[in-house]
Amino acid sequence: MDSLWTDGSRASQVYFISGAHKPVNLHQWGPGVRDVYALHYIMQGQGTLETGGQQFQLGAGESFIIFPQKEIYYYPDPADPWEYVWMEFDGRDAGRLIELTQFSVQQPVLPAAPETLEPWFHLAWNAGASPSEVFRADARLHLLLSYYMEYFPRETQEEARDYVWLSRTYIEQNYWKSTLTVAEIVQAVNLERSYLFRRFKEATGESISAYITACRIRRACELLKSSRLSIQSIAYSVGYNDPLYFSRVFKKATSYTPSAYMLLHQKQAEPIGNTDR
Repeated sequence: MDSLWTDGSRASQVYFISGAHKPVNLHQWGPGVRDVYALHYIMQGQGTLETGGQQFQLGAGESFIIFPQKEIYYYPDPADPWEYVWMEFDGRDAGRLIELTQFSVQQPVLPAAPETLEPWFHLAWNAGASPSEVFRADARLHLLLSYYMEYFPRETQEEARDYVWLSRTYIEQNYWKSTLTVAEIVQAVNLERSYLFRRFKEATGESISAYITACRIRRACELLKSSRLSIQSIAYSVGYNDPLYFSRVFKKATSYTPSAYMLLHQKQAEPIGNTDR
């Protein structure tokens, strides 16, 4: 199960890497691939993007995105070279956010937006070494992407796929609440109950209630292996007010009691042999 808590770094979300302004010149790049996403906004002039066997002509106000590991080649029009701003970003949820826009591997170009998007690129570049500046750069990246979502939303039928992600995220952020219910999740994602149930089951192979239990047991396993908390504290930490009930659920899911699971992993963590003789 892909869990939000397994990676506490920025890479588990969407994070800003770098960006800059490219003044009018004859700079070109490729053919080649990049490891991250790179979003470009054309301020003036013209240029060409080649990728996936297609060729796209771009002009002022238009945008193009480079997808990770997709071969690309882009270059300016010699007679009217472009000027653009760009931003690189990555993270576990980067692809999901891009899927909420009309960008795709087959269509990496978007027309001009109702207003210029250039200022939002500049804002994200003001990232220094301090944690606060890095955090603000990530926030400004999200803000920029939100405008692409607003101005170039994916088709409604495509957006429906994301309700599953929203449900999973809500569960993974609230699994520790003993009061968490399926009805609360349905209300949080604002989708008709039976339709959400069907979509969730198709996407994950589990019911929503089973997914809640899986999240709780997964987190309990992490705590039993890495913390020195009591069984009671771990039970409360993962949404069970009754430690005995927690033990029954845990054993059914893992075939171990919580105390046996903890003891097993404590023994595995002990060094082999003892040199102090």
